[in-house]
Order: sequence, then structure tokens, then C-alpha cells
Amino acid sequence: MRAVRKRCCGVNTKLKIKVKRAERPPTEIVITIVPATKTTTFLCPTNFILSFLAPQQIQLTDQKQEFNKRPTKTGRRSLSHSISQSSTDSYSSVGSVSSEDESSPRDKAQTTSKGFSDFCIKNIKQADFGRREIEIAQQEMPALMVLRKRAAGEKPLAGAKVLGCTHITAQTAVLIETLIVLGAQCRWAACNIFSTQNAVAAALAERGIPVFAWRGESEDDFLWCIDRCVGGNTWQPNMILDDGGDLTHWIYKKHPSLFKSLKGIVEESVTGIYRLYQLSKAGKLCVPAMNVNDSVTKQKFDNLYCCKESILDGLKRTTDTMFGGKQVAVCGYGEVGKGCCAALKALGAIVYVTEVDPICALQACMDGFRVIKLSEVVRQVDVVIACTGNKNVVVREHLDRMKNGCIVCNMGHSSTEIDLASLRTTELRWERVRPQVDHVIWPDGKRIVLLAEGRLLNLSCSTVPSLVLSITATTQAMALIELYSAPEGRYKQDVYLLPKKMDEFVASLHLLTLDAHVTELTDEQAKYLGISKHGPFKPNYYRCVLCLTHTTTHIHDVFFICIVINIVINCPHRY
Repeated sequence: MRAVRKRCCGVNTKLKIKVKRAERPPTEIVITIVPATKTTTFLCPTNFILSFLAPQQIQLTDQKQEFNKRPTKTGRRSLSHSISQSSTDSYSSVGSVSSEDESSPRDKAQTTSKGFSDFCIKNIKQADFGRREIEIAQQEMPALMVLRKRAAGEKPLAGAKVLGCTHITAQTAVLIETLIVLGAQCRWAACNIFSTQNAVAAALAERGIPVFAWRGESEDDFLWCIDRCVGGNTWQPNMILDDGGDLTHWIYKKHPSLFKSLKGIVEESVTGIYRLYQLSKAGKLCVPAMNVNDSVTKQKFDNLYCCKESILDGLKRTTDTMFGGKQVAVCGYGEVGKGCCAALKALGAIVYVTEVDPICALQACMDGFRVIKLSEVVRQVDVVIACTGNKNVVVREHLDRMKNGCIVCNMGHSSTEIDLASLRTTELRWERVRPQVDHVIWPDGKRIVLLAEGRLLNLSCSTVPSLVLSITATTQAMALIELYSAPEGRYKQDVYLLPKKMDEFVASLHLLTLDAHVTELTDEQAKYLGISKHGPFKPNYYRCVLCLTHTTTHIHDVFFICIVINIVINCPHRY
């Protein structure tokens, strides 16, 4: 601490200047101004202080010498690694960044402070930080907290043994702990090798929840974690909460006897829903399943608004790219594609859309986007984003024709949309430049920028809004409660949509957070519409997007499809 007298703003002022010892030269100095009447403390840039004070009036400790003596294990870091570290430290919880030990923890014995050891995560010592992450997420997930208060006494999931395979993030942790408050026992694994927040996984394990996941799993680790989560004959689940269908598929393949004790499956993603409908069509679906992906609350909010915000977060954190004036091809104009296109258009990007569905293609046209085939613009676009949930949307032919530096990424659940197998050849060289950022280099020197190895961009490379995930998580919880508590015979061995009354209930729980006030129908208005004044306001067959690939059972859907088929047959030249 050094005191210096200086005349400032016409007042004789005494400055107390305090410089903390640090590992590198300070950029800010704490100043305490002590005039006759009061004391003020503030931070000020070093260069300002040095210009304000005479050089002889202040001496900084020799931080440069201290900094140069800083020990390091790896020596001088490369420029790309330095940029990588600074750019990515913020998007993952502690323990999820590139500087962490990348070895597998499978053979490392760990126990919690209470002696619990039925888990496999990266580092149990990160639990305190993960707990703070979860507490922050709770503030933006009001519906789950309300659900805890309203249903905690009734315990609607008492006796439920829920096997989960989803992204393990702070928001998912709030869901898992809500299910436990409602009476369920849970075991959990990750549905994506890059999206796990290690500190959050540690916090869950510290609470005695069996969790098997860490960021950066190999494919072998991924399946091993699912198998450990299932637990074989040591733990008999009666409910499944899946995201992508990997857990359901693994049980069907390795532990088919477990289906005898299952009461239902809740599936969130379009990939998992495709798998369930295939099983149902083949007559191999052994239990009822709830399709959360096509519920209005999931499609309208998670798929649309979540992707609208998180697509830019993931792209900018990994590439530092400015999108104004850039040309972007978005493959698919479902709800995810709509969100991505809206966000990119708002930044001034020139957006092209590819579609197979004429209805979605027409929507894209009316929203002001040019609908083309990817092969028509692949040479000129700067970014290609896959949003279809299908496979081989971006193939080697497209990749060969892309311009140097083109960014390629996927907003779908799995990595099947980009033909990665065609890129893993001896002629092409892969270069890791940042966490989840690879340059794939052609023999002539051309390179494309591949993000998250073709996996889900937003959860692999950034974070997603807690409020939107609160809507999806509450929908998942309601679906579990509905299937678990439903009387025998209500649901057959088929795939069902969440009742619209529950969709509307989930939405209503979030309105107070946004200070929204819903207008109530009068008795006369409700009678005129032929509905209850308290809802549901939409029929059960209502969806935000008609999906022709799924089984349709309502007469209105069948009638509409017949009209479309009749038009196509009689007017083939239009398609």
C-alpha cells in the first residue's frame, strides 16, 4: 500500500494505491480516494494511473520477472491452443474445458464424501462447483420448482425406478432432482459424448445419484456407460426417459427381459421417435411410449426458440465468425431449421434452405428464404448447417465441392447427417485446432471447419437457455407421471402424444416468470367455440407441424393426407 497526495478536480486528495501480487502484470489497480469528507474505492486501468501519477510516486513490484518464472509442464503453448483455451473456457462448467485430463475414468475408483461409489464421472472433487451451476439453473426453471412444491407431498412417482439417458447439464440435473423429490429413484447416463458438464455430473454423484458420464467419451465409453447405467440384474427399472433412443435400443438388444417390468418409455428427440415408430410398425414395441418430441411445448419452444438463440452461441464461440453478409445453407426447415434461419437472417446472413417436404419448403419461401438443392450452392456458401434428423444429408460429394474454410456443423441429435466416414480416409488430414473444432484438410490444401465432429452443435459447443429447457423438462416429467400413474389398459403398446391439457398446463406454469396475463374466455365465448373455458384449447390431434412419416390415427389427419395424395396423383407436374 502506498499513499500519494495529488490535487484532483480542485480538491486536495489523498490516494491510497494497492497493487495485488499476481502471476502476470496487473491491468487494474485498486484506488482509494480519501478527501476530507468521504472515502471512495474503485478499479482503474494501470495505464491511466501511470499517466496520472509521476513515475517516482508509485512502484510496481517486478511482476514481469515473476511471470517469466511461471512453471509450466508443456513449455510454450502454441497460438492455436492459447486461443482455444480463452475462447472455450466460458461455455462449459469447470472440468469440461480442454485443459482437463482427457483420460477415461473407467478404471479410477472414486467415492463421495458419504462413501457412495456407484457412479463413474471425471472428477468427484468438482461437486461443489456443479452444485452452484444447478442452483443457478433452478432460478430459470420455475415450472419444475412449482411442480416440486405442488406434488412433493403426493409423491406421484413413488416406487418409480427411472432409467435416464439424456444430456447431463445443469438443467437436466434440476429435472433429475425433481423426479427424486416426486418419489422416483434414478440412474443416469449421457446421450451425447460432448455435452456432459463434468462438474454437474459430480454434483449429482455427490447427492447419491448413480450417474455414468463425462465430457469427451469415446464411442466405447459411451456404450459402457449406458450398460453400467442399466445395471443388468442388480436394478430393475420400470420407466425409461430417453433422448435419441440409444438407451431403449441397448435394452432391446442386450437386456430384453427388462421390458417385462417397464411401464413406459418417454422419448424426447426426433431420432428416438423414428426408432420407436419403426418398432411399433414392426410390432416389436413391448410397452407404451410417450412422444415428447412432437408435443407442442417441445416443438414450439425447445426446437424453435432454443435453437434460435443457441445456434449463434455455438458458432461464435468456436469460430469467431461474423455472419453479416455470409452465405449460409440450412438443410431442413422444421422447427429447428426455422430457429436457425431466423437467427442468422437477423445478423444479416444470406440464408438458403434445402427441404424435401413441400409444406416446409413453402413456409421457407414465405419467410423470405430461397429454397434450393444443396448441390446448387455448395461451392459458394460459407456455412452449412444440417437440421433434418436424417442421415447422409451432407455427403462426400458436397464436401469435395465446398470452398476453402467452409464451416460444417449439425443441429440434429446424432452425427448421421454428415457423412463422416467418407472423411476418415488416408488422403485427408484432420487437425484439431480448438476443442470441438477440427480442420479437415484435402491434398491440395483446401480445408473445411468441422464442428463437434458432426454432433449436436449447441450442447457440444455452447450452452442453451435454462428457461426453454424448463419447458421441455417439465413436459418430460409430466409424461413420466402420466405413464406411470395411468390405470392399466389406458395405453397400449404404441406411441402416444402428450394430452393437450398437459401441454397447456406446462405452458401456464412459465407465464408468471414472464409476467404474462392470460385472458379468460367468457361462458358465451366458450360455448360458441365448443370448448371448456379452462381448456384444452386445442384438440389432441393438433400439432405445430404435420409429420407425414409418423403413424396417424385421427380421421382429420387421414383426410388431409388423402387430399394431398389426390393432388399429387392428379397434378404430378407440380411436384
